[in-house]
Amino acid sequence: MQVDFYHLTRMPLERALPQIAAKVVASGARLLIVAADEERRAALDRLLWNYAPDSFLPHAQQGGAADERQPILIAADVNPANRARHIALVDGEWRDAALDFDRAFHFFDEEHIRAARAAWKELAARDGVERRYWKQNEAGRWEQTA
Repeated sequence: MQVDFYHLTRMPLERALPQIAAKVVASGARLLIVAADEERRAALDRLLWNYAPDSFLPHAQQGGAADERQPILIAADVNPANRARHIALVDGEWRDAALDFDRAFHFFDEEHIRAARAAWKELAARDGVERRYWKQNEAGRWEQTA
């Protein structure tokens, strides 16, 4: 199980998430995006429709008639109705249920850095969990720093 911590310092979630989501979908995998806040989920739904003029990320918000067919599903909690094996936690809150997936992307900003550090330390003691920490350099590129 791999957990990638993405420290949002220069690039907002609205730019970072679509990049990750596109890579997951291009690999043939499915993604569950989790955010507790309903307004945040609605904003992510709009974002994935029009984040780039030449791109489209097939997705839906959980609760629709075809959740199981969605390559990307936006949900309030960790319930992979689309049978996703990848999960993106986008509200800065770590959820241990993410460990049931093959890969987790944990996005956090400065407001949530304490919680992210606590999750990082806690996961260090877990068997079978590979942690990676990504931070943006001066040019805005992601670099693995741990």
